[in-house]
Amino acid sequence: MRNSFRVHAALFFVALIYAANYSLSKDVMPKYMGPFGIVTLRIIGAALFFALIKYFVAPQDKITGRADNLRSVACGVLGIGLNQLLFFSGLNLTSPISASLLQTIAPIVVVIASAILLKEKITLPRVLGIAVGMAGAGMLILGRHTQSAAAPNPTLGNLYILANATVFGLYLVLSAPLMRKYHAFTVLARVFLVGAFIAVPFGWRNALEADYAHFPLVIWLEIGYMIVFLTILAYLLNNWALKYASPALLGVYIYPQPVLAVLIAVALGKDHLTWGKAGQAALIFLGVWLVSQKPKAAPIPAVEAAPN
Repeated sequence: MRNSFRVHAALFFVALIYAANYSLSKDVMPKYMGPFGIVTLRIIGAALFFALIKYFVAPQDKITGRADNLRSVACGVLGIGLNQLLFFSGLNLTSPISASLLQTIAPIVVVIASAILLKEKITLPRVLGIAVGMAGAGMLILGRHTQSAAAPNPTLGNLYILANATVFGLYLVLSAPLMRKYHAFTVLARVFLVGAFIAVPFGWRNALEADYAHFPLVIWLEIGYMIVFLTILAYLLNNWALKYASPALLGVYIYPQPVLAVLIAVALGKDHLTWGKAGQAALIFLGVWLVSQKPKAAPIPAVEAAPN
């Protein structure tokens, strides 16, 4: 019971970290640094941190076997490299509220990926939920948008965020077996190293060209938040939770993100909630709720005694 409370507390804190990021990141990019530059700083900082901690905490723990090594590479490519590049590219082009709403598609991806990779059953309500959720996401992506300095290309940005939610859902499914088999720092050190090889070639120039000498204190604090909280702490808590919870539960904790993100964005004056977005959000939430319903266990047939 106590461990269950810790898992839920950790996942809610992660949701709060992610929700705040939708608004805070808009202060940094693109005025002070481009999205790929932010990704480069985040991944390099986290890769160094996890490699150092792993050296002291679990020096003998190593990922072994061809299957686990390939899985760790896939997690690094999807969960770190592509995930970060797509997310910040999308957030740079769309609004905080739209980006946070589209993130709720990830649980649907988890269910589909679990059915394909882990052979979990997809029931009729889940099929309906996938259809309803995707309809809501499609309306949000293709709906009429008002371009602004904060959202210069919302349609393209929303497509990037949808792709980001997809690869993150795949990452949750693929990383769960690794987290149950190896130390969390062993897995995180590996996946961030792989992610660095994917992301840094896109963002190193962006990171080097930033005018750091003229960054206000608040920008430094927000960049520090993205490295320490959004990257290191959030990934650490998420992957720790995977030791005790299913990928689906982590997906469920994406639900509070839009609510928290809306409250933060509106409070900071970064975005505003419209009735259209509220309706699209309702469709997405309904779809995700249907998808999250567990199939009923089949009745156990009577077993006849075997003849002697």
